[in-house]
Amino acid sequence: MPKKATKTVASPDQLKVKADEEPWTKDELDEVIDELREMRAHSLEVLTALETELSGLMKDSGDGAGQDQADMGATSFERDHELTVVNSEKDKLAQIERVMGYLEEGTYGICESCGEPIGKMRLMAFPRATLCMTCKQREERR
Repeated sequence: MPKKATKTVASPDQLKVKADEEPWTKDELDEVIDELREMRAHSLEVLTALETELSGLMKDSGDGAGQDQADMGATSFERDHELTVVNSEKDKLAQIERVMGYLEEGTYGICESCGEPIGKMRLMAFPRATLCMTCKQREERR
């Protein structure tokens, strides 16, 4: 059973919003926290399943005895793909946990790149966002 995701969370009025946005309400913040907790639990479940599958692939790959080159290539491709998916899920989990830490610190919603508010609407749509739209678009263009 996963540990409780957050200890104490900043009060809604401590969180920064854009100039044209209303402050966070307790209900809005609770909704975001619940969604982040669900995302975290789901991510942990996915990681457990993927790591079990990957462990099986690693065990089955052995030394390749009795397999032709095509079989070994397919197994290698599948193993590499699973590793990529596992690493991606680990990155997502790390981002969720980092954002939950920001909630505890009272810095949730501040862009990691420019330090400006990310925007309440963006965070309500994508609670694990760590970049404002401007910085995210800049990152994607690279």
